[in-house]
Amino acid sequence: MSYLRNKNGYFALGLMLALLSGILLFGFTQVAQADERGFRHNEFMDSHYGHNRSYPSRGQFIQALPSGHRVVFYGNSRYYFHGGVWYRPQGRRFVIAAPPFGMILPFLPPYYATIWVGGLPYYYANEVYYTQGAGGYVVVEPPKGEVSQAPPSAGAGQMSSDQLFIYPRQGQSEQKQATDRYECHRWAVSQTGYDPIQPPAGAPAAHMSQKRADYQRAMGACLDGRGYTVK
Repeated sequence: MSYLRNKNGYFALGLMLALLSGILLFGFTQVAQADERGFRHNEFMDSHYGHNRSYPSRGQFIQALPSGHRVVFYGNSRYYFHGGVWYRPQGRRFVIAAPPFGMILPFLPPYYATIWVGGLPYYYANEVYYTQGAGGYVVVEPPKGEVSQAPPSAGAGQMSSDQLFIYPRQGQSEQKQATDRYECHRWAVSQTGYDPIQPPAGAPAAHMSQKRADYQRAMGACLDGRGYTVK
């Protein structure tokens, strides 16, 4: 009888230990999955130019993209955007990354700070600078020159903020649109000598405004020839 009691006691103890191990393993698995999905990412506060927004640090991985993300093509590469954060596919996961210089996109982050350099407006968010170009906004290198958070006075030859809106007439895919925008951008730069990605530093605002208008006309002509309506 004593042997049976001991045997039953050992069995109950073993069962309890197995259940406890299962609970701990399940908890660790849930934490690991939460970490990978982005709920516990390391974040930093971006306080440049009074932006004051928190973002996950680059180089971290997630398994699933946030709902409502947007897709942007750059050449043959695909990037994903959500809430000011850029993601790049890597295997079966996605890494938080920086967008490439020269990428043209039809939107700005939901929150950004506007700065002015040499009469040009730049839009800043999450350590990325954007400037307005024909067909959308261009990811650019950090601008060189004196930075102001106030726009230039209207009497100083302020640059026109006209933007081209592009509509595909032939049902072009998003990837095709991205390729055409980039190739037309390169052609417009070669024709006008003006690159909104790398505008000349220290040039008078009136001169920059004229060169920008020339670039936009060249960009619009190129896109029109490729089957887009440009307004």
